[in-house]
Amino acid sequence: MEVSLKQTNGQQESKTNLTISIFYFFFFFGLGSFTPLLSVYLNEMGLSGTQIGTVMSITPIVMIIAQPMWGMITDYTQKPRLVLTGTLITAAVIGLIYSSVNTFSILIFIAAMLSFFQSAVIPISDSLTISYVQRVKGNYGALRLWGAIGFAIAVLFSGRLSEIVSLSVIFYIFSITLFITAIIAWKMPNERSSAQVDLKKGVTTLFRMPRFVLFLLTTFMIFGPIAANNVYFGIFITDMGGTLTGVGIAFLLSAGSEAPFMKVAGNWIQRLGMLHILLIAGIISCLRWAFYFVEPSLMLVYATTIAQGVSVGLFIPAALQYVRDISPNSVRATAVSLYAAIGNGLGSWFCTYVGGVILETSGILNVYLFFTSLTLIGILTLFIIRYLDQKKKEVKNVA
Repeated sequence: MEVSLKQTNGQQESKTNLTISIFYFFFFFGLGSFTPLLSVYLNEMGLSGTQIGTVMSITPIVMIIAQPMWGMITDYTQKPRLVLTGTLITAAVIGLIYSSVNTFSILIFIAAMLSFFQSAVIPISDSLTISYVQRVKGNYGALRLWGAIGFAIAVLFSGRLSEIVSLSVIFYIFSITLFITAIIAWKMPNERSSAQVDLKKGVTTLFRMPRFVLFLLTTFMIFGPIAANNVYFGIFITDMGGTLTGVGIAFLLSAGSEAPFMKVAGNWIQRLGMLHILLIAGIISCLRWAFYFVEPSLMLVYATTIAQGVSVGLFIPAALQYVRDISPNSVRATAVSLYAAIGNGLGSWFCTYVGGVILETSGILNVYLFFTSLTLIGILTLFIIRYLDQKKKEVKNVA
C-alpha cells in the first residue's frame, strides 16, 4: 500500500514537472518570437530611435506599477490559476490588435495595455512553481531553464519565418503561443503562497542599509544594459549587415547559453561566493558591450553571444540570493520586490529609453558605449560592496 502511494505521488510529481516545463517553454517561446524583433519591426515602420525607445521602455515602467497590483488581486481572489489564464488570454488578444496599429500614440497605448496584462504572468507562475518545488523538494532551476530554451528556439524560428512572410508574423506567433500557454496554465499546480509583501514596513529598514542601497545601484547599472540589449541587439545585427535569420541565430546562441549556466550557478556560488560570481558576470558583460562598440565582424559577434549565458545565467541567481542573504528575515519579501522593481524595472526602462535617444542621435554603436559605461560603474559599486562586506566580517570576528 505504501509503495503504491509513493508510485502514485511520483507519477503525479513527474506529470506536474512536465506541465510546468511546458508552460515556461511556450510562454518564453511567445516572448522570444516577439520582443527581440519588435524593435526591428518598429524601425522598419519608420519610427525614430527615440520613439522606438519610448515604446520599448514602457514595459518595465508598467511592470513596476502592475506587478504589485496583480499580486493583490491574486491574494484577494485566492485563484492564481484563473488570474494567470485570464491575463494570458487578454495579452494574446492585445497582441493581435498590436499588428494592425500604425499610429505612434496608439502604439504607446497598446504597448502599455499589453505590458499590464503580460506583467502578471511571470510573478504568478513563479510563485506557483516555487511554492510547488518547496513542497516536493524539487529543483526550480531545472524547470525554469525550459523558458530559456523556448526563447532561444523562438527567435530563430520567427526570424526565419519573418524573412519568408513579413515581420508582422511575430504578432501572430506571439498570440497563438500565448493562447496555448493559457490552456497549459489551467493545469498548473494550484499552490498558495504565504509570503506577503509589506512595502511600508520594509522600505525604511532596507534603505538604512548601505549594502542594500548600493546593490540596487549595482543591479540598475549592470542588469539594465543586459535587459535593454534584448531590444537593440536585433537592430545592431541588421545594421551590421545581418539578416532576420541572423538575428534569430544570435538570440538562439545567447539565450540558449543561459540554461546550462543557470543549472551550474548554485555550485559556482558555493565555491566562489556570491560577490565573486556577480563580479565575473559584470566584467564579462562590460567586455561584451565594449567589444560591440568597436564594430567587430558578424562572425565574431555570433561567437561572443555565449557571454550572455555567463552574465544572465550567473547574475540572476547570485543577485537574488545576495538580496535575500543581506536582508532581515522580517523584510525579505519586501527586499526582493524592491530589487525587482528598482534594480531591474527602472534599470531596464532607463537603459531602453536613453538607448533609443542615443540610437537616434549617434547610432547603434554608441548605444553599446553607453552600456559599457554603465556596467563599469556597476562593477566599481560591487567592489565597494565587497569592501563593506569584508569590514562587517572583521567587526564580527573582533566581537
